[in-house]
Order: sequence, then C-alpha cells, then structure tokens
Amino acid sequence: MKNDVLDELWQVIDDRFRNEKQDSYVSRLFRDTKGIDRVLEKVGEESTEFIIAVKNGEHSRTVSEAADLQFHLMVALRAAGVDFDEVCSELASRRR
Repeated sequence: MKNDVLDELWQVIDDRFRNEKQDSYVSRLFRDTKGIDRVLEKVGEESTEFIIAVKNGEHSRTVSEAADLQFHLMVALRAAGVDFDEVCSELASRRR
C-alpha cells in the first residue's frame, strides 16, 4: 500500500508537469514566475512546519506536515528532473 500511494502520487505530479491544468495546484507551482525557487520555498516551509510539529509532540500535526513535506519534496524532484524511482533505488542500495 505504501508504495502504491507514492507511485500514484508521482504519476499525478508527473502528469501535471507534462500536461498543465489550470485548476491544478501542482501545475501552478511548476508555472510560478519564480520557477523552481517557488517549489523549493514550499519544501523549506513544510520542513520547518514538520520540525515544529515533532518538537511540540503534536502527533496528528506531525503526520499532516510529513505528508505535506513528502508531497512538496516529490514536486521538487520532478521540477529538478529527478525520477522518483532513482530515489527509491538509492534507498534500496543503502539497505543491509
């Protein structure tokens, strides 16, 4: 299930990158006038919110912020031309 959710999310992100949709948040991020800087700002913002939630011991907020961070990280990877499978392969290569 875990991989299915991430795979599906990646497919949606990739589709929005290739086929912009006016009402798509992902498409708006990709076409922002700031370019990749806008996406990276979101990664930074979500990272900070995740850290604060963990620090404050807020379980449900930590889960929510982790999801936001994962999502925006995946958008940043796509914007940088990195395929999510490359990251998964790197993680797999680190397993003992």
